[in-house]
Amino acid sequence: QLQLVESGGGLVQPGGSLRLSCAASGFTLDYYAIGWFRQAPGKEREKISCMNNNDGSTYYTDSVKGRFTISRDAAKNTVYLQMNSLKPEDTAVYYCAAHASSCTRPVGKFASWGQGTQVTVSS
Repeated sequence: QLQLVESGGGLVQPGGSLRLSCAASGFTLDYYAIGWFRQAPGKEREKISCMNNNDGSTYYTDSVKGRFTISRDAAKNTVYLQMNSLKPEDTAVYYCAAHASSCTRPVGKFASWGQGTQVTVSS
């Protein structure tokens, strides 16, 4: 069974940092595009970052460019999202999910969703 588990969320002050982890079991992350998504209350789930499996290219939505960095540790079968300069508008539940071919696929085409980890940015 393909499963992803997120961790690393929490409460942080504006301007602070967090590193989220997305650990895989039942499959090797290297063979999949892995995306990070977030969903704030009353809003749709949005794709905020993604790493392709074929060439390691990355995607960031405009609101997180320059602040968030996605990376992959093949030995640990884990993908990370380093989040710096956090803002209150980054508050959301963060998820990771996989796609067999490409980061360009829409949110609904990703699979093996984790349970999510809450990130709250507040003073």
